[in-house]
Amino acid sequence: MSENNKGISRRDFVIKGTVATAGLAAASVFVPATFAIGAQAKVKVGILLPYTGTYAKLGTNIRNAMMLRFSEAGNKLGGRAIEFVDIDSEAKPAKAQQLTEKLIKKEHVDFLVGPVHSVVGMAMVKMARGDGPITVIPNAGANQLTGVLCAPNVFRTSFSSYQMGFPGGSAMLEDGHKRVVLMYWNYGFGKQVAAAFKKSFLPGGGTIVEEIPTPFPKVDFQAYLTKLAALKPDAVYTFYAGGGAVKYVKDFAAAGLKKSIKLYGAGFLTEGLGAAQGNAAEGVRTILHYADSLDNPANIHFRSAFKAATGVQADVYAVQGYDAGELILRGMNAVQGDTGARAEMIRAMETSVIDSPRGKLSFSASHNPIHDIYLREVIKGENRVIRVAAKEQDDPATGCTMT
Repeated sequence: MSENNKGISRRDFVIKGTVATAGLAAASVFVPATFAIGAQAKVKVGILLPYTGTYAKLGTNIRNAMMLRFSEAGNKLGGRAIEFVDIDSEAKPAKAQQLTEKLIKKEHVDFLVGPVHSVVGMAMVKMARGDGPITVIPNAGANQLTGVLCAPNVFRTSFSSYQMGFPGGSAMLEDGHKRVVLMYWNYGFGKQVAAAFKKSFLPGGGTIVEEIPTPFPKVDFQAYLTKLAALKPDAVYTFYAGGGAVKYVKDFAAAGLKKSIKLYGAGFLTEGLGAAQGNAAEGVRTILHYADSLDNPANIHFRSAFKAATGVQADVYAVQGYDAGELILRGMNAVQGDTGARAEMIRAMETSVIDSPRGKLSFSASHNPIHDIYLREVIKGENRVIRVAAKEQDDPATGCTMT
């Protein structure tokens, strides 16, 4: 963790005086006698998130926000204390199977939370789906996770790549842009975002001037931006994140393209990167299921509580972790801590309607989130909502056969 992030330790996390939700207040501390191991047994929550490398900040914010939600509930799940088994995934697909196996077969966790990286997520879900622990995905966006790999015990509190592309096409058409170039990192998630964008943009009368996939994770964009300038589109829609997003936005501005080409992208292009991107990000528009400026009580409380607990500002990754904690709480409180009541717990989770910092959050039949998608613009360093780009955006869950 960075030095400017105090983090949240499991022992030192102090409840900030917040009031638990009505569902939590109504929950009993009674633990059913069916537990052979006794009422004092802790609920094991396995966490597989990156705390080092490119996605360290994402993993840290997800974890800290989930810990915040559990702290607000008295660090109890259905009346039972929590034991965390915390593993650094390093966002490395090659380690995903080994680390997931450790959590499931050695640690015997009751819940599995993670990951950030989609390829890690697919390896993790393949092992967990079915008879494995109830799994909550707080970031990875590959369509397959709630598509062909969907399962009753797998939930997602983040987004699918479809939800990061499809609303973008209609939003740009509404803004008057008809000739658009697509630029994205050339791997699975970037390709899925571009494909979803075209599904709304082309039928609406738009034209894709050209697609320019760039090598992942390289951040040398100059040659591609020179090509973009020569194409002279109305606008460009992109997918870049983290350090790549910082470099892309700064290079785009340095090349003088802001004067003639409007820059759009999936929200990760500017999310949590204001300090690093500076003035280069001003005016950039993105679509995402969250924005700093959302004026609802849940978001106002969450941003204040997260800053007080961690010393850093909340972002969409923290929101997704917070909602993952809430979803687990809903399930455990519904069965009064009886992890054996699996079907009842899953039913409570899949029918949850959460008052999230992002707004209303519910779940589809494939357990993918249904939520509003916002068109945002960077104004004075803040991602501000321009309008709702898609109301209660669902995902087609292609390939899901869950009944």
